[in-house]
Amino acid sequence: MRIEAIRAYPGLSGFFFDDQRAIKDGATQQGFAYDGAPVTEGFDRVREAGECLIVELELADGSVVTGDCAAVQYSGAGGRDPLFRASEYRPVVEGVVADALRGRDATLFRENAETLEAIDPARSGGDRLHTAVRYGVSQALLNAAARARGQTPTAVLAAAYDTEPATRPVPVFGQSGDERRTNAEKMLIKGVPVLPHGLFNSVEKVGESGEGLRDYLAWLSDRAGELGPESYAPRFHVDVYGILGKVFGPPYDRAEVTDYFETLREAAAPYPLQVEGPMDAGGRAAQIEQMAELRDGLRSAGVAVDIVADEWCNTFEDVRAFVDAGAADVVQVKTPDLGGVQRSAEAVLYCDGTDTRAYLGGTCNETVTSARACAHVALATDAAQVLAKPGMGFDEGFMVVTNEMRRALARMGTTRGHAAGRPDDSREARPDGGTDR
Repeated sequence: MRIEAIRAYPGLSGFFFDDQRAIKDGATQQGFAYDGAPVTEGFDRVREAGECLIVELELADGSVVTGDCAAVQYSGAGGRDPLFRASEYRPVVEGVVADALRGRDATLFRENAETLEAIDPARSGGDRLHTAVRYGVSQALLNAAARARGQTPTAVLAAAYDTEPATRPVPVFGQSGDERRTNAEKMLIKGVPVLPHGLFNSVEKVGESGEGLRDYLAWLSDRAGELGPESYAPRFHVDVYGILGKVFGPPYDRAEVTDYFETLREAAAPYPLQVEGPMDAGGRAAQIEQMAELRDGLRSAGVAVDIVADEWCNTFEDVRAFVDAGAADVVQVKTPDLGGVQRSAEAVLYCDGTDTRAYLGGTCNETVTSARACAHVALATDAAQVLAKPGMGFDEGFMVVTNEMRRALARMGTTRGHAAGRPDDSREARPDGGTDR
């Protein structure tokens, strides 16, 4: 079955674009907006309405499949592509991208995705072929292959990369946004396997000496015991957006730092803890060096806290560099930043056989369409965890990702009928840092 036509039109994403540099530099939140001038190129305000570009592929039988070009909340930060404007890239998708894909066999997902990746950026009007474009169009290509083959997108990806897909839902990671207590309690009641993200993106939230984060983890541990279902064994995962680097500064293997991480572990106990983005070193090489320094320091001190790479770990090549250097216990595969969804699959699979786990992440600023596609990537590659998205309200994203995995597993005849959030169905994290995989 061939691809006959490609159309695109602007749409809405699940959250907002935020100028991370301006926020880190002290832009203050007033209500839902931020005061102050933007710092990152392309932003007109510190917080702007999120947008996407909806892509439709029409197949030879008249059916239509979709994908959504979406970019991360903190676009333009940490080495990522610049702010995505749907109107700017609509002519690119309907022009050079459509020309490259029209008439191709829809069943050949991997070949079609590679054709998309190979488009010369200069042909997109003198600009780079934005990661969001490759992300959205590749989703449509994946859905086209699934439609043409009569299979799930999970099965298409598993065949393309010769993998054994997961037979149970991948553990879902809930993100709380600034409602870090209310939303965390929702997660606990629902038995979410990994939580709560926390959005600790300022010194004010973390605490001048890190006391705010420590106190929050102690509260979370108490509430998990009070609210969680029977035999609940979650993993705690907090994102600090490099703020601990501002609190402590290098070197990160010194006792002051490792002792602080030990207090975080004690606060989170008895639940395992992983901390995302402890510092932002300003570039990939420096970030890898400082992350490896912290990881080695924690190991030498016997501190059982895992660290998660995020800043400066954007592309497949970045993921490979962090893994090869042993700079993280977990790498976030930030799906919109890798471009095509096949690149996210490749990044997760690169972690196989290493001591680094793969977290298939993304952003609250995606869409239902992109989140559903990522659920299939997670299943096909058997990732360690997958982000609940889109949006920052938690419930909606958790529903979207969980239900998509359950639908796929039911179609493939492998579901066992358990709730996705229950410990016996989530390959919950073990205290030794592994997962029941």
